[in-house]
Amino acid sequence: MGAKSQPDDGNAAVSAAEAAEAARLAQEELQAAIAKAEAAARAAAEAAAREAAASGEAPAAAPAAMDAGPAADAEPAPAAPETAESAGPAGPLSEEEVAVIRAGYPAAVDGGPTLLHVGALVNGGPRADAQITIPISMLNRHGLIAGATGTGKTRTLQGLAEQIAANGVPVFAVDIKGDLSGMAAPGEPNEKLLGRTAGIGQDWQPHATQAEFLTLGGMGVGAPIRTSIERFGPVMLSKVLGLNPTQESSLGLVFHYAKERGLPLIELADLQALLAYLTGEEGKAEIAAIGGLSKQTVGVIQRNVIAFAGQGADVFFGEPAFDPLDLLRTAPDGTGMVTLLEVPGVQDRPTLFSTFVMYLLAELFDTLPEVGDQDKPRLVFFFDEAHLLFADASKAFLQQITQTVRLIRSKGVGVFFVTQTPKDVPGDVLAQLGSRVQHALRAHTPDDAKALKATVSTYPKSGYDLAEVLQAMGTGEAIVTVMGENGAPTPVAWTRLRAPQGSMEPLPAVSMQAAVLASPLRAKYGEAIDEHSAAEMLAERAEEAAAERAQAEAEAERQRQLAAEAKQAEKAAIAAAKQAEREAAAAQRKREQEAARKERERNAAAKKAADRLSSVVTSGARTVVNQLLRSLFRR
Repeated sequence: MGAKSQPDDGNAAVSAAEAAEAARLAQEELQAAIAKAEAAARAAAEAAAREAAASGEAPAAAPAAMDAGPAADAEPAPAAPETAESAGPAGPLSEEEVAVIRAGYPAAVDGGPTLLHVGALVNGGPRADAQITIPISMLNRHGLIAGATGTGKTRTLQGLAEQIAANGVPVFAVDIKGDLSGMAAPGEPNEKLLGRTAGIGQDWQPHATQAEFLTLGGMGVGAPIRTSIERFGPVMLSKVLGLNPTQESSLGLVFHYAKERGLPLIELADLQALLAYLTGEEGKAEIAAIGGLSKQTVGVIQRNVIAFAGQGADVFFGEPAFDPLDLLRTAPDGTGMVTLLEVPGVQDRPTLFSTFVMYLLAELFDTLPEVGDQDKPRLVFFFDEAHLLFADASKAFLQQITQTVRLIRSKGVGVFFVTQTPKDVPGDVLAQLGSRVQHALRAHTPDDAKALKATVSTYPKSGYDLAEVLQAMGTGEAIVTVMGENGAPTPVAWTRLRAPQGSMEPLPAVSMQAAVLASPLRAKYGEAIDEHSAAEMLAERAEEAAAERAQAEAEAERQRQLAAEAKQAEKAAIAAAKQAEREAAAAQRKREQEAARKERERNAAAKKAADRLSSVVTSGARTVVNQLLRSLFRR
């Protein structure tokens, strides 16, 4: 009996343990559900408080869930001190957690690092005693500004750019809709703005930032910037032409040939002329010597280049090429110059716009010397609508971007990508972005929900339910974490961002036009220069070849004429020789006939003489004989 009872006791113990574990899990699930409900209630209360503050009304009482304490078996959180900063609805963080965040962001002190003030911590309400800052020396560790449309990304960019420039660092930014141009004029104060800024401890004063205005190829008000096809390069050109890797490789071969033969590729017309030449009879043999080109591949490239030019893109390529060092200018008062690139009609040429901006960054990388880490960067580069850059990018193009972003920090350049969600940026690039300013996200669709989940997964552990907070934040608020001077990320902080001090309206057209006309960049880049390039050189080469062919044909014709004349002369000489031969033969015959005649005459005369002699002899002999006979007979 005892032997049988041991298994029963063991089963009972196991069942008890399982029951205890199930109870513990149920308790944890309950606690999680309570915490989630409390977070949602706090977010709703804060939203109500913000609305009440905006309307000037007293905030409504917090929902019951906000007043409910923690579960009975949980330790109560310490009460927040009653200060002006902490007054308001309860936040998701305890005072200990607030203190950790406050300590994680350096405060401005004499002799300390130069800081950019991002905003104030939000915990139920804004906490002016907990300022969120970025050491300006860490801007070359790059950053990301993300968030759904209308959540305040552009104003965050503007506010950071104003502070960076005020500290003597030049800024380059893409002004998609013209909204950033207003920073060149002081902002207009109003009661709502001043109330908001006072609440986060910002001593707001209207201030204008000195700005330059550029535009791609002159398609806008700003000073036109251009570059040559050869400086743009085959990798980036392949991106804007939509070429596959095989076609990109072939285009690289064309660029190599142009360089080897001293054919400058300045405009799209130069590339078109070279492609036509290399697929013609004259160029086939030359290109075959360095690898050859598929006629079908070149045909695709030619069609894409023609379509690209047909979109008006040819105005972006030419001389004088923009010098990226012109982005590193400072104003006479020592503040950094903010250079804004105007891109009207970007929706018609998104790939060209994004690739051209990346080209500027790559040119900076190739031009600037190594400087390492400094007290402040040489330039901060804001890349708005960054998703356009990475969409449908080839492997070679992504590698070039990744390498540039990774290495350009040693040149003293910081890069901030501005887009809607972190998933718009490839992982290899995202991993190099030290500062994150994440505005609110929306989860209206399954894809939105996936993007939200992916965004949450990229943040370190914190006291926030980020999936809830990222949907609850208001306009002008963001989740912030940056890279501290020790190289470690700062605590995640729900932040109400500082307001720009420049105007948040586009700069009036008259003011912008006046600024552009007064700019030294307008004088430097305003007029296009028609350089002697591949198209003209190939045309000249074709003319020279045609002239040489004409000369060769004329020489050949002359030689044919000479040959014909020589042949005719030869025939005449032969005929004359034959005639002379005939005449000589006739003369010879005549001489022979004359000689024969004379011989006959001589023979006839001789015979006649002989005959006479014979006749005489015969007559004499006959006489002698007759005389002898007569004498005999006489005897």
